[in-house]
Amino acid sequence: MPPFIPPSDTICERLKSGTDEAKAVMAKMREIPVNDFYAKNERVREDGRMVHDMYFVQVKAPEESNGPWDYYENPVDHSGRSSFSSLDEGGCPPVKQR
Repeated sequence: MPPFIPPSDTICERLKSGTDEAKAVMAKMREIPVNDFYAKNERVREDGRMVHDMYFVQVKAPEESNGPWDYYENPVDHSGRSSFSSLDEGGCPPVKQR
C-alpha cells in the first residue's frame, strides 16, 4: 500500500502570503482553493476547517481478497457537505460572534 504523503506543496503555497503574522496567513489560506491529491477545489472555511469529500471503505475478509493490495471493498464517496457539520452547527465561538 502506498504511504500517505502530506500535502506539503499546498501548505507551502499558502505560506506565500509574505508574512508570518497569523491573521494574514489564515486570510491567504482561506483565499486560495485547495487543489491537490486530497481535495479538489475546496476552501478553508471561516472556522478553519477544510470541508472535503470522504471515502469510507470496508476491509475485505481474507477469502475475498484476490491478491496483493486488494484489501478494501469499493469505496463509498460521501460529499464533504454531508460529512462535516455546517458553520451554524459547528459550535465555533468566533464564527458565532459575527
